[in-house]
Amino acid sequence: MALLELEGVTVRFGSRAALDAVDLKVAEHEIVCVLGPSGSGKSTLLRVVAGLQRADAGRVLLAGADQAGVPVHRRGVGLMFQDHQLFPHRDVAGNVAFGLRMRPHRAGETSRADRGEQGRRVEELLELVGLPGAQRRSVAALSGGEQQRVALARALAPEPQLLMLDEPLGQLDRGLRERLVVELRGLFGRLGTTVLAVTHDQGEAFALADRVVVMSEGRIAQTGTPLEVWQRPASEFVARFLGFDNVVPATVGGGAADTPWGRIPVPDRSPQGARMLLVRPSGVHVVEPGRGSAATVVSRTFRGSHVALRLRPAEGPVLEAECSLRDAPGEGEGVGVVFAADDVVVLESGA
Repeated sequence: MALLELEGVTVRFGSRAALDAVDLKVAEHEIVCVLGPSGSGKSTLLRVVAGLQRADAGRVLLAGADQAGVPVHRRGVGLMFQDHQLFPHRDVAGNVAFGLRMRPHRAGETSRADRGEQGRRVEELLELVGLPGAQRRSVAALSGGEQQRVALARALAPEPQLLMLDEPLGQLDRGLRERLVVELRGLFGRLGTTVLAVTHDQGEAFALADRVVVMSEGRIAQTGTPLEVWQRPASEFVARFLGFDNVVPATVGGGAADTPWGRIPVPDRSPQGARMLLVRPSGVHVVEPGRGSAATVVSRTFRGSHVALRLRPAEGPVLEAECSLRDAPGEGEGVGVVFAADDVVVLESGA
């Protein structure tokens, strides 16, 4: 059973649909990351689920219950923003304890936990997020990563049935983001937390998520595991959003495709006819001149584990390729190009 269900959710701002009849399910204990460029509707989706934005049509259900008319503090969801929104006049313990006030009251419980219980819960949460003994520290004296951990502890304090993250690592440097995203996935796995996160960073989403949802202009363009979305983008939009530039129109038939770069092999059982074609840079093999198609190296960029090349073929648009550090040709050199069918994707949709 899905913990969260969106059924035909639509939000309009004037004539523009920020969300256009969106259907989405999130299973209990699942981590779902919503990806998309600015204006794609991902943050609006989060606000609708939280109750911060009214839907013009459709339903939001949590554990099967329609959330129409349910106020934010009664929905049993936790929300963590990009800027953390910590209270500067409260110390770390005060910020985390504030989250306890958002816990839905249960039958037989008092409306206010005693100070001893509250202190123990704050201590437990800070241990959980890797900040033991930080209760009395000023939030202004914390690093960006430490502030992120405090905000996470506050969001987890009311034991939400659904935790929602809005660009949670967006203000941190890349090295810290990469470390924290691994920690977050491990933490959510241990707690069994159901998570709905939005981000524009595909690397962050792919490292964190069980399932990725790619949005475009208020609609879901593709959903699947990170591996499925990476290996088989559903459309030209998804392919280009993921950073692939080798996308061209093609006519597929007979185990190959006619493209602006000539006839190249495609995987078995590829869709036939007029299509859009993606060739991953790893599928553009640079060989010695005289083999394959002729091309000239336009630029080369060091990427750490490999060199990224831009090649100008005799026909067709510029190609992106990857090459080992040892074998990378220099700018201006002539090379041959051979295409590998395993790294060619015939897209199901051109949109």
